[in-house]
Amino acid sequence: MFFGITDIWTYVLGAFFIVLLPGPNSLYVLTTAAQRGVRQGYRAATGVFIGDTVLMVLAAAGVASLLKSTPVLFSVVKYAGAAYLAWIGFQMLRGAWRSWRSPESAQAAPTPQRSAENPLRKALVISLMNPKAILFFISFFIQFVDPAYGTPALSFLILGAICQLFSVLYLSMLIFGGTFLATQFRARRKLAAGLTTGVGALFIGFGARLATASLG
Repeated sequence: MFFGITDIWTYVLGAFFIVLLPGPNSLYVLTTAAQRGVRQGYRAATGVFIGDTVLMVLAAAGVASLLKSTPVLFSVVKYAGAAYLAWIGFQMLRGAWRSWRSPESAQAAPTPQRSAENPLRKALVISLMNPKAILFFISFFIQFVDPAYGTPALSFLILGAICQLFSVLYLSMLIFGGTFLATQFRARRKLAAGLTTGVGALFIGFGARLATASLG
């Protein structure tokens, strides 16, 4: 046992592959970096880090157990998150449709809504509603802490630091990959619109998956 963590290497391996799984967090950071550059991509990533930290603290504080024991509360969180992710997906589909039908000369100018959008705030909300993160912290994260250990806060701190390290490395890779993709798609309006359509459809899929998720 390592500082109250029952099987740290199983957790490290599991957290690594869970972080690599595509989810709304990573897709939003990727699209933000592709559309608005590295700086805004890292602002979005910061929102993800804050959101994941909040979920970790809530899980350590016992909210995960509360959600497990209160199906009605879990359903409220689940359906609210599903609706928000689906709404983001529909917004992306609408933006892609407008881009597809707009003249070539209009594609380089960002829309006022996109310019005014705060990527940190939006990424924070997406992170808090992320089905992958919610189920990870409820069903996986808390299982590796020995309840008999004297200072479980230290155990959760170590587990959280490992997860955030993987997240920093992965999102950084996506941010720089997104800026590279932007240069490839900037002159290909229809291809970029098609990519946005695919991302929007994935967000709707994430919402549907969250709506049908269960703690079992």
